[in-house]
Amino acid sequence: MAKLAQTSGLTDVQSEILSTVRSFVDKEIIPHAQELERSDAYPAEIVEGMKEMGLFGITIPEEYGGLGESLLTYALVVEEIARGWMSVSGVINTHFIVAHMISRHGTPEQKQHYLPRMATGEVRGSFSMSEPDTGSDVAAIKTRAKRSADSYTVDGSKMWLTNGGSSNLIALLAKTDEGAEKAHQNLTTFLVEKPEGFGEVAPGLTIPGKIDKMGYKGVDTTEAVFDGFEIGADQVLGGESGKGFSHMMDGIEVGRVNVSARACGIAIRAFELAVDYAQQRQTFGKPIAQHQAISFKLAEMATKVEAAHLMMVNAARLKDSGERNDVEAGMAKLLSSEYCAEVTQDAFRIHGGYGYSKEYEIERLMREAPFLLIGEGTSEIQKTIISRGLLREYQNRG
Repeated sequence: MAKLAQTSGLTDVQSEILSTVRSFVDKEIIPHAQELERSDAYPAEIVEGMKEMGLFGITIPEEYGGLGESLLTYALVVEEIARGWMSVSGVINTHFIVAHMISRHGTPEQKQHYLPRMATGEVRGSFSMSEPDTGSDVAAIKTRAKRSADSYTVDGSKMWLTNGGSSNLIALLAKTDEGAEKAHQNLTTFLVEKPEGFGEVAPGLTIPGKIDKMGYKGVDTTEAVFDGFEIGADQVLGGESGKGFSHMMDGIEVGRVNVSARACGIAIRAFELAVDYAQQRQTFGKPIAQHQAISFKLAEMATKVEAAHLMMVNAARLKDSGERNDVEAGMAKLLSSEYCAEVTQDAFRIHGGYGYSKEYEIERLMREAPFLLIGEGTSEIQKTIISRGLLREYQNRG
């Protein structure tokens, strides 16, 4: 059989892009990931390489300087990058979501203003929905934007901004007074331009600093504090307030495909490390891969990798077709993140005591995999989404 996680039906352009990215990962990311991760250093040179390849504009339409590729292409690129180092995929993930939201929902002026510079990586986006007291319950956010004439004043705190310090554009969800009875209809998305860096980066906007995490190093994860921050009404995404919930959910759907792709990438790498080590390490006179306990484990790991990859590809293709994919994206995210954690732990066990050493790559993967169980919605939230979709489709009509 072919190697794991191969995708059928790709165009020549897609195959060429993936080949280029795979080579870049093998030469420029994997050899440096351990050192960069240990020092929690932003992968500046790697980011520049991704800019040169056009990855920041991979899904941005060609008319705005992007490659105009599909969500599937992007997801497969993310899978390759996460195989090298998940943090690098995090650099482009929130940027991609913001670019997707502007492409789908922005005004013509907003598209023209942002997308060409986002395609080159000059403008890099971050995504701000969660708050210190609010995660999955999006409609319960407390950050408010009060309108006066042609501007809004924003007050509140946001949490878990990936690229919060290194980005210069935030897609911000805030509560506005639309007079709607349903809470989610009183939410608005704002496009907040800001300088890169930490501290008070603009009047009324503070990025306190990097949150120290057990994994997912290199990429900066931050809070954002708004205190009397003034923003023009022309920075409302799409030019219409009260549409923020649907904007963000559209972004989250493609984000869940992204997280699924990242989980696939880590699982693939964990399997590669395990199958390589199992053929080198010897016990009782033969490689441990020849012991049934290990060979069966490898078989189970490979099957999980393949299943997760196929579900991710299906969810991406469904979104590309224009169909609703909330259930499929939730299923892909649920399965791939859980399988990623299981495959990574099995690879860790195969490494024995060496898996606990920071000299071995599997130790890093063990700290990165858990993030995918909670990023873009926990497994429990995915089950809620899936069950609601199933009940909607299989409604008892008796």
